[in-house]
Parts: sequence; C-alpha cells; structure tokens
Amino acid sequence: MDAQSEKVISHYAEAYQQLYKRTPKDVRILGNGWVSVNGAKMRVSELEYLTIQLKQEYSQGQIIEQRRNIVNRLLKWFKQ
Repeated sequence: MDAQSEKVISHYAEAYQQLYKRTPKDVRILGNGWVSVNGAKMRVSELEYLTIQLKQEYSQGQIIEQRRNIVNRLLKWFKQ
C-alpha cells in the first residue's frame, strides 16, 4: 500500500503546486492506508478525492482566465 500512497501523495503535491503556486507542507505516509496532510489524518482514498477536487478547481480557474482574456481583448477592440 505504501507504493500506492506515495503515488497519491505525488499526484496531490502536483495538483496543489499547480493551484496554489507553492508546495504543500507536512504531507507524509502514516501506514495502513493513512496519510497526514497538514496535520489532518485521512485515508489515501480521501486524499485521492481531494486531489481530484484540486484539479477541478484549477481547471475552472483556467477557464475563467481564458474568458477574462477574451473579454479584455473585445473591450480593447471596441475602444479603438
């Protein structure tokens, strides 16, 4: 299970880095399917779910940024 835990932690760290532009603090394997994230003890499956949520939040932020850029370009074009 430790190999699976390491994989999940790695994916979580990547998603966290993308979203918050910094590395997560205090993420470690406790054993028997448990991990610690910032002092919170959770199952590996819960961390997988949290990782999915972080990736979705990042994707939504990207979509909003793209829309903002389109609107800003249109505003500049109309001001001419």
